[in-house]
Amino acid sequence: MAVRDTKALPPGPALVVERTAERPRAAVVLLHGGRADALEPPTRWNLPGARMRPFARAIARATADDGVVLAQVRYRHRGWNGVRGDAARDARRALDELTRLTGPVPVVLVGHSMGGRAALRVAGHSTVRAVVGLAPWCPPGEPVEHLAGRRIVLVHGDRDRVTDPRDSWAFEERARAAGAESCALRMPGGDHAMLRGAGEWHTLTTRLVTGLLHLGPLPREVAERFAGAAPRTDTAG
Repeated sequence: MAVRDTKALPPGPALVVERTAERPRAAVVLLHGGRADALEPPTRWNLPGARMRPFARAIARATADDGVVLAQVRYRHRGWNGVRGDAARDARRALDELTRLTGPVPVVLVGHSMGGRAALRVAGHSTVRAVVGLAPWCPPGEPVEHLAGRRIVLVHGDRDRVTDPRDSWAFEERARAAGAESCALRMPGGDHAMLRGAGEWHTLTTRLVTGLLHLGPLPREVAERFAGAAPRTDTAG
């Protein structure tokens, strides 16, 4: 994560491990955003990847002594690219590589924007237990049947002008109807880059990850929603 040159990433593994564990008990995999269409490879230093680093640091601190492996997906292309679904293909490869490295430990995926779409698309992988989607790209018609039995939390700012928060609310309802334990949270004033109130995004995401890994309590509104209680509002707190 400290490399800052602009050379294109060469072909290779889809998984970049940021922290290993002597006896892995779980793993968190981060997926940064990208573009709808872009076949060129990402550079080593790119803004979507950089935006996820504070999340990685916060999660690393919160899980430092818990045997949690921390990794990120390495994309071969900057875009989703229509039916190719390149980001999802790389996410699947990354999960397979992680399983070979750690064994079948439970995995929580944390994805932003295009990375959120990729995380949701591959959540049917046998190791995935939960997904945290941050301002996720959830276009109408995305599949949800594979999410049965998974825990899904979508967090979206109400000032997002890149991905539509209403699509997240609709996706969450469809996922719940398909058998997922799901919850959608609104970040008042939040933008797509998660720069407004950045600390709140980092803190909430860390609470969600530790709660989903059973290393701490889930936020009350998420726990209530998972338990089937009617949601109070779609507001994070």
